[in-house]
Amino acid sequence: MSDGTAFRLEPHEIALLGDGPRAAVTVAVVDLYLRGLVEADRPGTIRKGIVDVVSAERPPSPLAQAVHTSLREPAGLRTLVKDPDIRIAVALMRIPLAEAGLLRYPLLGPTRAARRQVRELRQSHPLPASRRGLSDDERLLAVALHGEPALHLLVPRFALRAGLVRRAEVGGKNLLKNSPRGRGGGGGGCQLLVGKG
Repeated sequence: MSDGTAFRLEPHEIALLGDGPRAAVTVAVVDLYLRGLVEADRPGTIRKGIVDVVSAERPPSPLAQAVHTSLREPAGLRTLVKDPDIRIAVALMRIPLAEAGLLRYPLLGPTRAARRQVRELRQSHPLPASRRGLSDDERLLAVALHGEPALHLLVPRFALRAGLVRRAEVGGKNLLKNSPRGRGGGGGGCQLLVGKG
C-alpha cells in the first residue's frame, strides 16, 4: 500500500494532496453547503444554515464536521483554516495519507505518487461543461480537482458570497489616476462647435 494505488481518496483528501489545507477546507465547506448545513452570510463569511440535521445516507467527513462545529459565529475561509479544531482535523486527516505513502515525513508534503495520482484524476475527470445533471459527489470531486474554476461553474453565487473565490477587480488602484483629464465628464462624446458665420 506504500505506492498509494490501493487507497481510495475522498474529495477533501484529493484537495489536500493537490492544493493544500485551504483547498481541503474549501471542499469541506462546499460539502456542508450542498447538504444545506451552511450558507453565505455577510460578504466573505459562512454561517451555519437553518437545517442542522445531517442526512443518514452518508455523514460528512470529520473535516466537514470540524468546520461545522467551529462555526459558532459567521467566519471567513481564512479564519476557518486557522481555527485550532480544524487544524487538528487536517492533521488527523494526514495520518492515513502518510501511512498510505501519499505524504512524506516530516514535512507532510505530497509524494511523487500522490502528485501523479491527483494529476491522473484531473485528466480522467475534466472540469464539467455544465452543472446540470451532476450529483453532489461529482460536484465535490470537481471542486477538489479543479478548485476555483469548478467553484465558479458549480456553486457560483455561494462561492462568491462566501469568499471562496476572489472577486474580480473591475478597475485597478490607478484607474482614476490614469484616466484622461478634461472637462465635460465622460470621454468619447462629440463636441458641437458653433462658429460665427
